[in-house]
This record gives sequence, structure tokens and C-alpha cells, in this order.
Amino acid sequence: MKISDLRREYIQAGLAESDADADPLVQFEHWFRQSLDAELALPNAMTLATVGEDGRPDARIVLLKGLEKGAFVFFTNYQSHKARELARDPRACLLFLWHQLERQVRIEGRVEKVDPAESDAYFASRPLGARHSAWASSQSAEVPDRETLEKALEAMQARYGEDPPRPPHWGGYRVLPEVMEFWQGRENRLHDRLHYRRSGSTWKRSRLSP
Repeated sequence: MKISDLRREYIQAGLAESDADADPLVQFEHWFRQSLDAELALPNAMTLATVGEDGRPDARIVLLKGLEKGAFVFFTNYQSHKARELARDPRACLLFLWHQLERQVRIEGRVEKVDPAESDAYFASRPLGARHSAWASSQSAEVPDRETLEKALEAMQARYGEDPPRPPHWGGYRVLPEVMEFWQGRENRLHDRLHYRRSGSTWKRSRLSP
């Protein structure tokens, strides 16, 4: 089969203004709960797009770890490639794809670090191996081979044992949404797109052509 022959019709649901909440954060929570109820694999996986250090777009998949005080929270190494990009230009776009539900959510906003206490609390909740690897990995830096990483992990396991502290170079970010768009696939590619833009303390909603 040719790639160009891969296609499907979107027939599961629609998204009318009368069914969508006026607050996009409430609407997101509603859709996210439905993705959990549908038992999708990694419903909190999201594409994080940033402005590259050379001005080019850059993107990767990260995991949503909180929706708190109107912000989308994720955690990473503050010395990583994406962290350097966010330090240079603290704006990002997030994209959730729940293809089994024929839905996407796109979020644009500014980014800031969470406070250290929040990073400490989340780090302490991670599996032990993930806490050790946060020390062992210089994220995005070149390494000669896999063995180098494994030896670094062994060294951190021996150094910190059962209670590794949070590395000072590791923590969370908050994406504060300014634009949110909800996309629901529809038959004949006449998709529903509801677009929200923040205006002061309120949101303005409009419908976009597919």
C-alpha cells in the first residue's frame, strides 16, 4: 500500500459550541477525563514545540504531569536542549493527539519554571531508577556509547543509594496558555475546530474552518 492511500473517515463525534465549555481549561479537563476513561495509551503524552537556538522550530514528546492553577506542567533537565531554548525564548506550543477519539488539542503560551518545592515533591514521587538516571544523564550531551551511560547510572546508584536528592539542574516548567484549540475529526474532512484566545481574565471563543 502506498502512504498516500492511508486514510480514514472521522465519524465518532462532533464538537458544537453548545457542548463546549466557555473556559478552555475546563473543556480540556473534560476531554482528558474521557481519554482516561477510554484507557488510551499515554493520554498525557504531548508534543512540546519550542523556538530553536538558531531560530528554527524544534519539537519532541514529553509527558504532562500536572494541570495546576491554569497551567500545564512538565519536568525535565534544565541543561537539556529544550531547556536552553526555553531560556532563550520562553514560549512554547503543546499538542495532544488522542487519535482513537479522533481529537487534538493545541496550546500556545509562555513558559516559566515551577518553584523548587514543587520540583522536589514530584522528583521524590518518581521511581528510584528514574531519580538515579536524572543524576547520571547529561541530557542532550553527546556520549561515546551506551556503556558510558550504564556506568554513570551505576556510579549514581552507589553514591545516592535509596534516597537520591533532586539534582539542582532538574525540575519543572509551567506552560501558561494564551491560545487553545480543540479539534474534533468529522466526516468528509469537515472537522470541528473551536479556538480560544485569552483576553485579560476571560477567553474569546471562535470557530475555525477546517
